[in-house]
Amino acid sequence: MRLGNILKNTIIFILIMPLLIMIIWSISTSWPWPSLFPKSFTLRAYHYILEPSTRILKILLTSVTLSIIVTLLTLLISVPAAKAIAFYDFKGKKIIKILLLLPLLVPILTVAMGIHLLFCHIGLANTYLGVILIHVIPGIPYGVKILLNIFELYGNKMELQARTLGANNLQVLRYITIPLIKPGLIIAGSIIYIMSFTQYFITFLIGGGRIVTYAMILFPFVESGDRTMAAALSVVFILSITFVLFISEKIVGNFYENSSRYYV
Repeated sequence: MRLGNILKNTIIFILIMPLLIMIIWSISTSWPWPSLFPKSFTLRAYHYILEPSTRILKILLTSVTLSIIVTLLTLLISVPAAKAIAFYDFKGKKIIKILLLLPLLVPILTVAMGIHLLFCHIGLANTYLGVILIHVIPGIPYGVKILLNIFELYGNKMELQARTLGANNLQVLRYITIPLIKPGLIIAGSIIYIMSFTQYFITFLIGGGRIVTYAMILFPFVESGDRTMAAALSVVFILSITFVLFISEKIVGNFYENSSRYYV
């Protein structure tokens, strides 16, 4: 038991320690080697983030909104696709399962270059809709793969029983399907959200520099060598992702825990 606690505390320490160092860096002016702690502290970076003229908070809100839309749209595509692959038999089913892995193996940059040319012809380049669509593409394989495993694990017997008892499609979806696949939805949604929120190059490529996201602000500071600003922006970056995922999980969990009516 003691060994288990030591292992658990060690893992927690390993996970939290980099964040603590980043927080310290974000409020320090310099941290020369071999000093264990910074010699002086400053809130310059956070003042810069909160300054209205920098528009960082507005861009952060835009990135959060865009990533939420991408997550919802990707899940709307992934759920029926995963369910169809799991429960229906058709020619080429095994091939489709293999093809689902190809977007994970092929770099998204190679695909994005071709899509950018297409978007230029149809007027989606340099638009929010174009950025949303290009973010959806790499998220679909993760969403379908995760939800496919969930559907195959639980099967469709409960749905069939609900329909036998007179439930319509909407009732089956609300009281049977979504509660059963809720863990998969949370996991897939978290991965898709993080993937969309952290996209840099394809956002710059499709957005043409007109659609500015938080990642496009963060990476230049990381490369500039200003560790204080980079650390502060990274702290806000991590906290914003954690907050959105925590709130979304609570909303989904409370909705189905409060309506404990998995009957029709």
